[in-house]
Amino acid sequence: MHPPFGNFTTAFAALEVRAELAAPVADALENWDAREAAAAVLYVDTDPEKADTAVFCEAYDAPPELSANCVVVAAKRAGEVTLAACLALSTTRVDVNKAVRTHLGARKASFAPMDTAVELTGMEYGGITPLGLPGSWPLLIDEAVAAAPHVLVGSGRRRGKLILPGWALTRLPGARVLAGLAG
Repeated sequence: MHPPFGNFTTAFAALEVRAELAAPVADALENWDAREAAAAVLYVDTDPEKADTAVFCEAYDAPPELSANCVVVAAKRAGEVTLAACLALSTTRVDVNKAVRTHLGARKASFAPMDTAVELTGMEYGGITPLGLPGSWPLLIDEAVAAAPHVLVGSGRRRGKLILPGWALTRLPGARVLAGLAG
């Protein structure tokens, strides 16, 4: 199978290589109600030492404008904390202080501590992906990600990445496309 971009040596339909994915990601793919979206997800095997975005894009000739980062945020209001995930292209930054805070109706929002994000997602730091997030979490997707023909995201592990159409991400549970989420 040939991915739509990059110089990856191996690419597979992600549904065929679930053992290569973090358990929550594999479960999400297997049980995704949007079967057409699940079938569109590709897995590319990559070196975990090259998982950080800038290094990865250079090593695998992956366009940074088609690479997306998934970050976990903690929004607080009246002593209650709401966790959410945000997905934005790697060439942009999530507007946590305004867009996320406003959308979640919080007084304060910040990036969640790494240990919290790793523990609650069941994924590795540097590989957190929008597929397989806890069901109660909102998934805020920047409109540029949703509009991308294909986008590269984590696999739940530092080894390997997923490539899928932007529209498929909008079919994930809890997904909400927001204009101005990132800039």
